[in-house]
Amino acid sequence: MKFYTRQHQHYCGIDLHARQMYVCILDASGKVCLSRNLECTPEALLAAVKPFRDDLVVAVECMFAWYWVADVCAQEGIAFVLGHALYMGAIHGGKAKNDKIDAHKIAGLVRGGMLAKAYVYPPQMRSTRDLLRRRCHLVNKRSELITHIQNTISQYNLPPFEGRIGKRCERQGLLAHFPDPQVRNSIALDLAMIEQYDALLPKLERHIRTCAKAHDRKAFTWLTLDPRGRSDHPAGDPLRDLHHRALSAGAGLPVLLPAGQARPGVQRQAAGACRGQDRQRPSEVDLRGAGHHVPARQPPGPAAA
Repeated sequence: MKFYTRQHQHYCGIDLHARQMYVCILDASGKVCLSRNLECTPEALLAAVKPFRDDLVVAVECMFAWYWVADVCAQEGIAFVLGHALYMGAIHGGKAKNDKIDAHKIAGLVRGGMLAKAYVYPPQMRSTRDLLRRRCHLVNKRSELITHIQNTISQYNLPPFEGRIGKRCERQGLLAHFPDPQVRNSIALDLAMIEQYDALLPKLERHIRTCAKAHDRKAFTWLTLDPRGRSDHPAGDPLRDLHHRALSAGAGLPVLLPAGQARPGVQRQAAGACRGQDRQRPSEVDLRGAGHHVPARQPPGPAAA
């Protein structure tokens, strides 16, 4: 957990929503200079903070609509802090909650150096990350369909199906495994949805890889996590060891990580120690739902290096 500890003359806390935001501005002594509910527009935000622009920092809790606030602050040269939603909830949790109180607490946290920071993703990479997250959502939905088929087999006390349902080539005879016609209709519906996911997900994954590789390699590290266990990095390269660590943790697609934070970032994801709203890690069932086989592989030892 990292905190924002820089001192400023004014501290702006925003309780942000999709269409409205509550803005609270404190001075260095903690006095409330502004407390107002505003529309979520750049013009309204800039007009509200205009009298306090000298040495101002703006803090927003990480939620889905923070992109435009970060962009406005970057364009206007205003310091911006994105609060880590999970850690902030642990710090300022209280019984009384409303927009006014939350905005004041955010401003107070950043003033006191107790605002847990989240990483502010660069604008040019946000859409690719959102597309990767959407892929994770679709893979989870596919896994739910497979789980429903497996649970239906147990529900009707049928013998286990020998093939792997996640593999298209091993689904022959699955419908005949269910004697009841209505149950077969239910399973047929699941299989039809799975077939659609099988057709869409590989195309989406190839598109994500292509888009991610086009990002600035000087600013970001592209770490390829091959679900089949192969690494693009030579023996002895530290990234090769991180590849196997992430693979053993169930990571699937390539991961975009900020420069200077790539190595420890992957280690934290592999250990599962970093939790929060701004990070998602595919699980092993996520990979198997995408039709990949994840072998049990350990990081290379001295002999492999």
